[in-house]
Amino acid sequence: MVNCLIIGHGAREHAIGEALVRGGAELYAFMSFKNAGLDELSKQRIKIHSETDFKEIISFCKSNRIDFAVIGPEKPLCVGIVDALESNNIPCVGPKIEAAQIEGSKIFMRNLLEKFKIPSNIESKSFSKIDGVSEYIDNVGEETIVVKPNGLTGGKGVKVFGEHLHSKQDIISYCKEVIENGDTFLLEEKLDGEEFTLQTFVDGTNVVPTPIVQDHKRAYENDEGPNTGGMGSYSMETHLMPFITREDVKKALDDMEKVISAIKAETGTKYKGFLYGQFMKTKKGIKLVEFNARLGDPEAMNILPLLETNFVKICQGIINENLDFEVKFKDQATVCKYLAPEGYPVTPKKDEFVLIDNEKLKKIGAKFYYASVYKKEGRIYTTTSRAMGVLGIANTLGEAEQIAEKGVDCIEGKLFHRKDVGTKNLLQKRIEHMNSILGD
Repeated sequence: MVNCLIIGHGAREHAIGEALVRGGAELYAFMSFKNAGLDELSKQRIKIHSETDFKEIISFCKSNRIDFAVIGPEKPLCVGIVDALESNNIPCVGPKIEAAQIEGSKIFMRNLLEKFKIPSNIESKSFSKIDGVSEYIDNVGEETIVVKPNGLTGGKGVKVFGEHLHSKQDIISYCKEVIENGDTFLLEEKLDGEEFTLQTFVDGTNVVPTPIVQDHKRAYENDEGPNTGGMGSYSMETHLMPFITREDVKKALDDMEKVISAIKAETGTKYKGFLYGQFMKTKKGIKLVEFNARLGDPEAMNILPLLETNFVKICQGIINENLDFEVKFKDQATVCKYLAPEGYPVTPKKDEFVLIDNEKLKKIGAKFYYASVYKKEGRIYTTTSRAMGVLGIANTLGEAEQIAEKGVDCIEGKLFHRKDVGTKNLLQKRIEHMNSILGD
């Protein structure tokens, strides 16, 4: 029997925990607040505490004889949790601090891609002060600008001209705001195209792909409203998309393999864990939007339930650097719809009661994963963040979307979701958008 620790408290970690238990693991959980799903999966073998208190995590691991830990969120990775645990003989699935800079510092990431001539890199320039920003905007044109704070922003810090910023002054004002918050920033080339996420399992050398997923960052239907941590995602039974070919995925994977080699060459540290690449198909080819040093949330919920290969074995392959076997996934489609509190992400209502009809969910065949909710006296309540992900799995995208939508109906509360995630209409809109860019 393998004792596995999951660190983190969200829906991504709930999905990871489920996959570990399905693989035969005895699950333990360490989280900043109680995830009811992980509490159940781990048979209440949990600790509620800061996810960056390494001393407490090491103590918990030793007292429970943990065989290995899986780190879910980015924050502990980017401040060195893997270094701390592994120096205490606790193997981890996740990159060490130097390798985790691929997410922790966008400037490090762009510099690395430029230095090692990674084909999917784009034009960008880093700044630590406002000097030179106005001249740079004049040089490239304000309509081509994306502003990205260098550090972690929970998926909400990136601002794009034409969507969040509408003038040169808007760009400069946001840059000043970032500086006032103590961060540096990138001005990047604005891309036009369709995004897709390629998540991989990495053992330092081997980079194993999973089915591609498309996320929906905007809060409201028809891709309107502010950016969020992600309002839902889908994957197709072909593991591709109508506008993303096998060749497109191969180009993205090739670049991820080059980046793994580049990280080792640049830092002297092997990248081991999960690597998430967000790419965009453009008229100029496949371009890299960002890397994350962990699985996506919601995208983890699309891929892990499709795994046919034992997830514990995959984790051990990452740790032991022998992930040289075939990893199989079911040829099915998935649709994940995120329920968020009314008003999210601007003025979310919190401490609102949520009622879940578990029996009806099971009957429909929908799965659900707890995100930022808490349990009090046996009842579930909202926080100010996304509440839970509802997942439909089926042989076609249309069937998966219907299951997810019916699953949402099994949950009552002051919540909202994007009904258009995974629908035929939205997919057709994506196809037409890509065709217009490619000139077909």
